[in-house]
Amino acid sequence: MSNQNVSVDSGRFIVRPTADSHFSWLRTRLSVDRTLMAWVRTAVSLIGFGFAIVQFFDRLEQMPGVNPARYPDAARYLGLALIFCGVSALAISLWEYRWIIRYLRSGDFAAIAAEKREAMQAPVIVTSILLSLIGTFAFFAVLLRLV
Repeated sequence: MSNQNVSVDSGRFIVRPTADSHFSWLRTRLSVDRTLMAWVRTAVSLIGFGFAIVQFFDRLEQMPGVNPARYPDAARYLGLALIFCGVSALAISLWEYRWIIRYLRSGDFAAIAAEKREAMQAPVIVTSILLSLIGTFAFFAVLLRLV
């Protein structure tokens, strides 16, 4: 029996393991990776901008001839909020990524995925985890005024 004649009926749709459906699955998988990379890019921007705001206004306060700020902690709170948003967005996007990949590898799609359970992880996952650690460090460094 060839793979082209086998189909899985899930009740919602029929999954046929053909070359067309496999390449459609691959396009979907790569689209999920691109979405996570876009979230990583956004998180880097939020974390970096939040940290930069704190550093800029701290240095500005130390310059001679500059009037003191009306709300001296406002820049710090804004920076903390941006860093927190970046780390939170990264955590949510990683959770969503893992959920979608698990869905694409299971059930009806297992026949067209042609992946082993021990499939290699995308480098963007490692990057996301490292970035979330860096963002967490930046958050606590600003919160505790370590930098």
